[in-house]
Amino acid sequence: MSDPTMVGRLRIDGVVDGEAHFAPEQTFRGTTPEMWQAHQDLLDEDGKLAFVMGGYLVRGGGDRTVLVDAGLGKGTLLGIACGAMLDNLAGLGVAPEEITDVVFTHLHIDHIGWAVTDERATFPNATYRCAAADWDHFMEHTKDQHDHFGPSEGVAVNTYEHLKSVEDRFEVHSGSGTLLPGVDVMSAPGHTPGSSVVVFSSGAERAMLLGDVVHCPVQLVDDDWAGVFDVDPELARRSRTALARELEGHDVPVAGAHFPGMTLGRLLSGGQRTRRWVVP
Repeated sequence: MSDPTMVGRLRIDGVVDGEAHFAPEQTFRGTTPEMWQAHQDLLDEDGKLAFVMGGYLVRGGGDRTVLVDAGLGKGTLLGIACGAMLDNLAGLGVAPEEITDVVFTHLHIDHIGWAVTDERATFPNATYRCAAADWDHFMEHTKDQHDHFGPSEGVAVNTYEHLKSVEDRFEVHSGSGTLLPGVDVMSAPGHTPGSSVVVFSSGAERAMLLGDVVHCPVQLVDDDWAGVFDVDPELARRSRTALARELEGHDVPVAGAHFPGMTLGRLLSGGQRTRRWVVP
């Protein structure tokens, strides 16, 4: 498990559900080894890129214990065997019953897996929260379609079928705004219609959890890198570019849902490139 990030009184921990390491050009189709030469700092000693599934646990905000995204659950997707999230939450001293809010950045299956266990809410005392645009897309308009990943052994890939038993636990929000004291969402559509960034604040400090607006830190450094599995690639690119420009040089800790190590880092200005991604 990675070290926690402190933001004022808040403690943010990455909670891994599963992790695998791939050749980076396999992870980002259309890229070449030459393109990755400028980003060796993102690769492991074998030249592989870590691709993680999981969520973020946020504590210290009064009586709230918040989980942002809920991993894939027990199964395999994209070659990543998952199922470790609850054990890793226990390792952080948190039981499912203690989670008060689960905030979904979007409703792809690798972010909602642990929302349900045996057709019951895995987090029985939590309110589940998502954007209205994603609820409409996945739970109303496309509920008869499989998720874009396609069939995968051991994984339910239909969002509606997966979530229908816990529909009554959801509260939806529209656009950008405040969800809870110290917890805001920013609309960043493109990856999905309701794709959102979750912003945590404590005093003058804040942190941002990016969901799948950005799949890899390289997309914050270079505007031209394409996304992965975006519903609307051009809109997703505009959302990423606007986000990177907002973050650049502001010393705000951020992380995407699939970042290596689930470690929060910062986007700095300067150096040989326009932007530079650094982790503690």
